[in-house]
Amino acid sequence: MNKTWWKEGIVYQIYPRSYKDTTGNGVGDIYGIIEKLDYLKSLGVDIIWLCPVYQSPNDDNGYDISDYRAISEDFGGSDAFDKLLKGMHKRGLKLVMDLVLNHSSDEHEWFKASRLSKDNPYRDYYFWKPSKDENPPNNWLSFFSGSAWKKDELTDEYFLHLFTKKQPDLNWENPKVRQEIHDIVEFWCKKGVDGFRMDVISLISKQLDFPDSPCPKDYGNTIKNYYANGPRIHEYLNELNKKVLSKYDIMTVGEGPGIDLNNGLDYVDERRNELNMIFHFDHMFIDNGPGGKYDPIDVALPKFKKVFTDWDEKLKGKGWGSIFLGNHDFSRMVSRFGNDKDYHLESAKLLAMLLLTMRGTSYIYQGDEIGMTNVAYPSIEDYNDVETLGSWNDAKARGENMDAFLKLVHRQSRDNARTPMQWNSSKNAGFSEGNPWLKVNPNYNSINVEAQINNPNSILNFYKTMIRFRKENSVMVYGDYKCLYPEDNNLFIYKRWDEKSSYIILLNFSNKPQALKTNPLNLNQSELLISNLEEGKFKSTLLPWEAQLRKLI
Repeated sequence: MNKTWWKEGIVYQIYPRSYKDTTGNGVGDIYGIIEKLDYLKSLGVDIIWLCPVYQSPNDDNGYDISDYRAISEDFGGSDAFDKLLKGMHKRGLKLVMDLVLNHSSDEHEWFKASRLSKDNPYRDYYFWKPSKDENPPNNWLSFFSGSAWKKDELTDEYFLHLFTKKQPDLNWENPKVRQEIHDIVEFWCKKGVDGFRMDVISLISKQLDFPDSPCPKDYGNTIKNYYANGPRIHEYLNELNKKVLSKYDIMTVGEGPGIDLNNGLDYVDERRNELNMIFHFDHMFIDNGPGGKYDPIDVALPKFKKVFTDWDEKLKGKGWGSIFLGNHDFSRMVSRFGNDKDYHLESAKLLAMLLLTMRGTSYIYQGDEIGMTNVAYPSIEDYNDVETLGSWNDAKARGENMDAFLKLVHRQSRDNARTPMQWNSSKNAGFSEGNPWLKVNPNYNSINVEAQINNPNSILNFYKTMIRFRKENSVMVYGDYKCLYPEDNNLFIYKRWDEKSSYIILLNFSNKPQALKTNPLNLNQSELLISNLEEGKFKSTLLPWEAQLRKLI
């Protein structure tokens, strides 16, 4: 395997709208990020993934781009962006842009022209279809509820939008569209950015016969079999790599709904020259029932462990993985995979140890480094997320118990990860002097950066410790991995080793003490290096949510 900076680097994801507001308008901005660059450097991270800051009407918080070359004035405009890039590079930080290439905004000039007439030169920049028996062209559903087709009365035809009605899908079949996209990517590469996170990139190639899904409400299978991994996906990615990406020393990571073990390697195999990494969602959709995230199911730990083990085995020596437990599209990781009530401190640290001791590039989402939790707003009126509101309206139309559904929203809404960053215990958690675009989580008085920065026992300082350890021990990046006791329902224990050293990581994912099988582990011949509890000699029991990193000697 080639050794590179993006394999060894640790990524920190920023959702700019919620990071730091410097204008008092309640919306985070680029100058707020500039203000926090020394904080980011102090964490030890190397790469900043910036969620979209382009010109956008913000129907889906920036993932609906109306001008791919312009930075939104809401965030400070192009001058602010240039200062950010310069400030990052001065500190040795790299900047990865979030690029949305599956769809544009309906306010983009291409779409405005496309809808004017059936013979407009921009018409086939998008997918337009006549009705089918007075109905949409097929039965596909949008990721955000309702049909994936919207009728435009101007030409009496439907356009495809796998996301909101204001996010029409681009037609990559059209070579002019692909050339436009290559030019956009080249523009940002020349600007000096260090890479791209490519939004829902697995969806860019469509099945042109647009077949009906036999069960459109089974979201997982419909995405995998009808929306993702289309017939020309690898041709498109290879072409983009050959014409633009390969000419620059950048990193690429593709968001991959519908990507699984059967096809994941095709995207990242180093011999294929497509993407460097993908985000698969086998662990993030693990608790989704047939109806998606608002149809949750219980999951046992062995299934969770198996996802990490299977993907490590699949990519080993051939491609590279992304290790993450949260981002702007999911609940807070400590609320989802840990215990944010009784063992908040312990479980947040345990998850940090997991994130930073796996093979693959580690991704940390803003606020997770201080253990930010889910929020439980009292009313649906407090929520902003288009997916949450669409699911709420669907549930209401089905006649569901809406008090019970609000509890599901508390657990599953994307707004859980989008509440403003908690900097201190002052007004609005130090995020803004004005009225925040989304209410601050009420627990900011106890969970904030200022309260943790000088506390040696804090979650924040534990992250710094783990980041430092990973950077000083390349075995955690490139070394081998083996899961021990894969069927254990409470313990996640694994080995990391190379020709120089061997380590064992012990994680108790439960609220009860768990006895260890001392014999095969040889833990008596080990040295405890890092623990999320008080350090000590080997003992035969792990306390609730205890995490240990040991060196085998």
